[in-house]
Amino acid sequence: MPKVLGASGSVLREDPIPKIFAGELVGSHTVYRAVFRELANRRAGTASTLRRDEVRGGGKKPWKQKGTGRARQGSTRSPQWRHGGVVFGPKPRSFAVSLNKKERRSAFVAALADRYATDRVSILELSAVSLRKTADFARYFFADRRAADAAASLLVVYLRGEDGSDGLVRAGRNLRSTTLVASDSLDISVLLGHERLVLTTQAQAALLARVGE
Repeated sequence: MPKVLGASGSVLREDPIPKIFAGELVGSHTVYRAVFRELANRRAGTASTLRRDEVRGGGKKPWKQKGTGRARQGSTRSPQWRHGGVVFGPKPRSFAVSLNKKERRSAFVAALADRYATDRVSILELSAVSLRKTADFARYFFADRRAADAAASLLVVYLRGEDGSDGLVRAGRNLRSTTLVASDSLDISVLLGHERLVLTTQAQAALLARVGE
């Protein structure tokens, strides 16, 4: 069950797991497809090389066809020449992968449910906490700055515009083991890439609304 953190970082209580994250989940292949889609859609697809017909120059035949004893050549821009064209090189293209909305939702719910089931979710009452400096953030979640640098990765999710969220982001963004993200920008690859998850109470409500709970 998710632990609710108090003003000093201590555990106040344990709340029940939201019903939608405690039910039967989809298979791991759907989660894999959702992660693959997100990573593929980030690719720019701008790699480009020049074919032999696109390379500048090479219009003159290097030497006559016969009588030299050398292999016949028609252009210095053929692929076997230095500065020649590239055979089957990359050209700009889209790496976008499609996945229907129902599968994306199911995979996102499954990823969150895994974090709840393995007791890696904590709930933060942001209005009751004052985290203005990196030292305050490190002390609250990790005991101190040195422990924060050596700790497992932490993902903190807040609601955009929530009271105290600006201070939370300023305090935690300098820690290399910590990532802070708004609830409307949270995706499955970021979620699965961190060992621990902290949700503010308003962020948890926003995520429940996002998955239709």
